Amino acid sequence: MRWFVQTKKADFYGIGAKLNIDPVLVRIMRNRDIIEENDYKDFMDCNIEKLSSPLEMKDMDKAIAIIRESMHNHEKIRVIGDYDIDGVTSGYILCDGLEKMGADVDFDVPDRILDGYGLNQRLVEQAKEDKVDLIVTCDNGIAAFDSIAYGKSVGMKIVVTDHHEVKYETIDGEKKYLIPEADAVVDAKQEDCPYPFKELCGAGVAYQLIRELSKYYISDKEQREDFLRDYLAFAGIGTIGDIVPLLSENRTIAKNGLREVNHTRNIGLRALIQANNLQGKEIKSYHIGFVIGPCINASGRLETAFKAFSLFREKDAARAELLARELTDLNEERKQMTEDYVAEAFRIIDGDEYYQNSSCLVVYLSGCHESLAGIIAGRIRQKYYKPVICLTDGEEMLKGSARSIEGYDLNDELIKVNQKYKETYGEDLIAKFGGHKMAAGLSIEQEKLQVFRDRLNEAHSLDEEIYDEKIMIDVPMPFSYITRDLIGQFDKLEPFGAQNPKPIFAEKCPIIESVIVRGANRNVLSMKLVNEDGYRITATMFMNSEVFFEDIEKKYGKGELEKLLKRQKNKIAMKILYYPVINDYTGNIEVVINNYVWYN
Repeated sequence: MRWFVQTKKADFYGIGAKLNIDPVLVRIMRNRDIIEENDYKDFMDCNIEKLSSPLEMKDMDKAIAIIRESMHNHEKIRVIGDYDIDGVTSGYILCDGLEKMGADVDFDVPDRILDGYGLNQRLVEQAKEDKVDLIVTCDNGIAAFDSIAYGKSVGMKIVVTDHHEVKYETIDGEKKYLIPEADAVVDAKQEDCPYPFKELCGAGVAYQLIRELSKYYISDKEQREDFLRDYLAFAGIGTIGDIVPLLSENRTIAKNGLREVNHTRNIGLRALIQANNLQGKEIKSYHIGFVIGPCINASGRLETAFKAFSLFREKDAARAELLARELTDLNEERKQMTEDYVAEAFRIIDGDEYYQNSSCLVVYLSGCHESLAGIIAGRIRQKYYKPVICLTDGEEMLKGSARSIEGYDLNDELIKVNQKYKETYGEDLIAKFGGHKMAAGLSIEQEKLQVFRDRLNEAHSLDEEIYDEKIMIDVPMPFSYITRDLIGQFDKLEPFGAQNPKPIFAEKCPIIESVIVRGANRNVLSMKLVNEDGYRITATMFMNSEVFFEDIEKKYGKGELEKLLKRQKNKIAMKILYYPVINDYTGNIEVVINNYVWYN
């Protein structure tokens, strides 16, 4: 792990004076590659009117025309989503929006265990049996070549709306992109799609489709904007929950969507907020990412995504309350299962020299519920800071999820390894896969597991420096600079998330006056810190207290640790990375430590 202070230049004080904000905010935005003065204002304001026209997306006009024709002819439409937060929210946006505009529409989603990810032949056959005329996918479909070909062969109309990477083959050194033969394919990542922003999630694409379609059915602008409010809330939830970059249009959707979440009319969403004891609180990106989002995902992980989808379509408050509680309970069950298998993964990795020499960790967890693979992969990546693929037992073969690090394009590496194997042996090494640079899903036959491990690790040709986690400090800011007004201004930078992380500040603390351990699991440390100017502040750090004290003893010795615990003068000194907050209970300014190093 290496710390760096960002040094991008701008007239921090001049721009701050013009925009009536603290220069620290200007510096943080400059670190997010904001350059022009108007862009600083846009970054804070996020005017929803500045979203690009949906019609700039390739095939959006075709998709709208096909859907309108089906609605006009009273044909049956089926929206097919995915079982994660993006698939559920985009499915809700399309299904509910189409229904309110008069469509005969319903929703289906693959079974995580039986079907795996995305559109498949069973879902197409079921749609045909149910006399569905038009399938509209959301958050999937760009890689469903065989399923779409089968659907077309049995007379189905199919519109794909997706945001995942387009698959390709390399022929004579040239990339040939592969597009499924649907009636319309709406995905901004297509090479010839002119849409200016390429990183919308599935819910963002669905929102843009409903936004454009609504113009044909709701002529009054104010009524149309009111109609879209609910869908903007769910587009915001999907955008934050799917961990796409929270910049540009994603930031606009997320920020405006959060405003609507906080005033939502959706009975199910209100029930979920209440079930998590968030009523009366301002819902921020943190709550979506770590509270509400995991409850939505738990539905598709341990049971069926229909439960979360049904919650948001529920009109009865009492029924919504029951569904919301079921999702919250499922999430608690999911969390305990995750902790157990994360511990098992760490044991496997730490006990096998093969993993110590691996560039990409491919871990197989026998008996683990396949829906937990992505979460576990993320936790493994967090500890070892390497690309991780976590595989579990599927119905027919191993299934898994992958999480990457900056500088390692997962989707590209999987494509290259699979293609090279196929050129040699005439068959796929990976049975099924899809995703993007930082995350992917895949299926593989168990007997090919070790070959896959070996080939993936042989294939990479990356600089070893990418395996050093780089932490970028926004501002080395003394505690004395923190004010209530400054903390309040940080709200202008919300929502935080991918590529717009919560700002990181740094400070030297040559004196630690005291440490108190709190929490049932002894994982909350409350400290009194003193900086080089003698300024005292209370700090909170969330970590295992035993590990923290072991670190102190290793660096400074048992005697200094005992002095600290007795609140005596000691030689322990820290450099910390932190974020300032107002303590909800005391009303005092405090800092939350998110990392530290010892010095002296």
